[in-house]
Formats: sequence, structure tokens, C-alpha cells
Amino acid sequence: MLKEFKEFALKGNLVDLAVGFILGGAFGTIVSSLVNDIMMPILGRLTGGADFSDMFLNLGEGTFTSLAAARDAGAPVIAYGLFINNIIAFVIMAFALFFVVKAMNNLKKKEAAAPPPAPPRQEVLLEEIRNLLAKQS
Repeated sequence: MLKEFKEFALKGNLVDLAVGFILGGAFGTIVSSLVNDIMMPILGRLTGGADFSDMFLNLGEGTFTSLAAARDAGAPVIAYGLFINNIIAFVIMAFALFFVVKAMNNLKKKEAAAPPPAPPRQEVLLEEIRNLLAKQS
């Protein structure tokens, strides 16, 4: 049973999947930082200083100055600003993955378009001998 698990765990596809999963998590963190720390402040500035991450709709009673204060008070809220942040993060990640997949497809096309390697010298000589024998008969 241990041997079977070792074969399963060390298959190339599983290892590739694990590496992709780890890199995907790291990439997600980078995209989140790009959205939250770079793009959203710029969008906020362009929209008159609005902070998207703090935009919410209070469904309960009372008034709150921030999303954190509303959540701390246990008020039901719709955090549409965080939703906007997540949509922007998704679009950026989808756009980046589109370019990665496009680059991989271009590499595969170049590999497929490459001429096949020349046959070994032995094969060429054997083909010549075959052709000469065919002409003699």
C-alpha cells in the first residue's frame, strides 16, 4: 500500500499540479496586493477619494462610519466595495492567465512546426540499399 501511494504521489502530473497550485496561491496574493494597494487607491482618487473597500450598504438600524464598525456591531451589511475589489482582481488574474495560456499555445505551435530531426545515417543508407534493390528487380 505504501508503494502504491508513493507511485501515486510521485507521478509527474500530480507534482505538476501541486507546483501549479502553490504558484497559483502566490500569484493570487500578488494580484490581491496589486488591486488593493495600487489600483484601488488610483480608482478612488479618480472617483473623488472614494475607498471601495469601505463601501457598504447597511441593512440594519444605526449608522456606521466604516465597514469594520458595522461588522463589529453585528449589523447586516452588503459590502459591495469589497465585491468590486474582487471583480477587479478576477479580471486582472483572468487577463494574466490568458496571456500565459496564449504564450504556452504559441510555444506548442512552434514545436509542432519545427521540422522533424534528420534520420540517423544508418537508416538513410538502408533506405538507399532498399531502393537500389527495388530497381534491380
